[in-house]
Amino acid sequence: MKSAATSIDGASELSQGRSDSSSTRPTPARIPILYVILGVLLVISIVPMYFYSAQVEAINRDRLKTNEMLLQNTVTRSLADDLSQHERSLRMMLANLSSAIQVASGGDIGSKNIEAPELRALLENFVSSSDELAYATLLNSDAKGISAGRIAPDAFLQRELQHAYDAARDGRAYNGQALQVEDGKSSRTVVLVSSPVSYGGRFLGMVGAVVDLQFLIRRLHDVSNGGLIPYVVDAQGRLVAAGTPQYVTGQDMKSLEIVRNFVDEGNKAQLAATKEFAVKEGKNSVEMLGTYSPVMALDWAVVVQKPQREAYRGVYEMQRTARLLALMAVLLSIAVSIFAARRITNPLQILTQSSRALARGDFSQRVHLSSRTEIGELAGTFNTMSQELEQFVEDLKGAAEENRALFLGSIQMLAGAVDEKDPYTRGHSDRVTRYSMMIAKELNLPAAFMETLQISAQLHDVGKIGIEDRILRKPGALTAEEFEVMKTHTTKGANILRPVTQLAEMLPGIELHHEALDGRGYPYGLKGDQIPQLARVIAVADTFDALTTNRPYQQAHTPEEALKIIQNLSGKRLDPLPVAALMAVYERGEIRIQRLAIRRAVSASPASNVPAPVPAPAPPDSDPVNLERTRV
Repeated sequence: MKSAATSIDGASELSQGRSDSSSTRPTPARIPILYVILGVLLVISIVPMYFYSAQVEAINRDRLKTNEMLLQNTVTRSLADDLSQHERSLRMMLANLSSAIQVASGGDIGSKNIEAPELRALLENFVSSSDELAYATLLNSDAKGISAGRIAPDAFLQRELQHAYDAARDGRAYNGQALQVEDGKSSRTVVLVSSPVSYGGRFLGMVGAVVDLQFLIRRLHDVSNGGLIPYVVDAQGRLVAAGTPQYVTGQDMKSLEIVRNFVDEGNKAQLAATKEFAVKEGKNSVEMLGTYSPVMALDWAVVVQKPQREAYRGVYEMQRTARLLALMAVLLSIAVSIFAARRITNPLQILTQSSRALARGDFSQRVHLSSRTEIGELAGTFNTMSQELEQFVEDLKGAAEENRALFLGSIQMLAGAVDEKDPYTRGHSDRVTRYSMMIAKELNLPAAFMETLQISAQLHDVGKIGIEDRILRKPGALTAEEFEVMKTHTTKGANILRPVTQLAEMLPGIELHHEALDGRGYPYGLKGDQIPQLARVIAVADTFDALTTNRPYQQAHTPEEALKIIQNLSGKRLDPLPVAALMAVYERGEIRIQRLAIRRAVSASPASNVPAPVPAPAPPDSDPVNLERTRV
């Protein structure tokens, strides 16, 4: 509600008015500056650290992976070189044996000379020259020959000897496949190596040696102690030897991706290669890192593999350590950031709270900050501003109180001027205002409504300024025509005050306080809820005062008689709620009416000295229309 009174009194409620108006506007969600500063500090401290640590971790991870791959490459290359060296040594020994046989036999190892003692002695000396030689044989062009060694050839070795002999007839050296000979603890892994024997371009036969691969198995076992899984495969992907018992000689290893890659490469596999692959172990799959190095002279490959969790253990440990250190650094950064942010935001929070108190109208608020920064200077400026605002508001309140008093005084003078036009209703506006405020207070109506009610009740009869004195001052009851003129005082009052926009909310009480709930009122004949509450309250107060004051045409009723009449009008002409409130106020003794001596006569006109008779009091059930005609 905005009235003339609230407009004039606005300065005295500066702080509350501004806070109320600001509270009605939607405000965007506030982000605490602590979070902003903390976020900035965390970003500038953690983000660079994160990228730096990630970069260092990536570099170290790549280096550790490279080192593991280099280790596997070195191990396989060393084993491959050892095998190549053994193969070359064995070939040289076979070449020397072949030369010695040619010399000892004179170039003839036919059926007559094949069993010569000298040739048998050469074979026995050849086998005994190395622990790695398990068997040696010499065959002539008729496939007849002699042998020496620690083992007896079984069917598989006999088949290999046949393959070697066929290769020798074609003039080729032969490297057989790995075989498991004998059983139990004496079981050995061997391989057949042979060379043709010729003289003057003529094929004489073949010399072959069965090599015990125990030396290779020992080397592979030593490598396995380092956590690697080493083994050797041939060109078809069959296992030659292994350093662990999980693989057996002759086993097909092409199910492993790294072996399959070697087999697929064939003769083109000349360089070592490292692969990451998976190995099925039951229902699980184990990620592996493996390397193979080809043995060119034998068409073999040395393979080592290792589970990635073991191969990259150093990587994972480095990652865990780096991440733990990074987490500690992040926690330290967060702690430092929170401390720094609070050092910055706590003074700002104090200033914010003080500003809110200032916005609520508490101009006595002061900020106490011991800071030499700009925030401390801001606190001093804030205190100065608060002090000046406090003094300014006090001055405004004083001026507003003067303006309010002047405004209400002006209204009272205007109402008094109206009352003075009718000598019989002097003080009527003040009494109606007082009764109206009592009723509103009893009904617990809002303060804003009561402020409007006070001014509206004070001015409810202002329209009588426009009523002719002959009608307004007539000592007797009005005629029908005069009453019609009298009824226009409601609309005249509203029209007089309507140009004043600050009094717009008071107009219903001025214009409609003679309307009746049953529709028999004036000026518009409104019914029930069509009549504003402002007018209904004033109507009860106006009726009570009219009934309890002396008029030239009516003797005053006692308050009890007046309340009885009003109670009879409740629900017909008057609103029951204000009626009940009035009765409650009177019963508590808050309404005291000073009974004046009843005037028995009033001059009918200035020209007449004959007193007019005073009519008898109206009965309690008087008709509302008659009450109106008696100028309520």
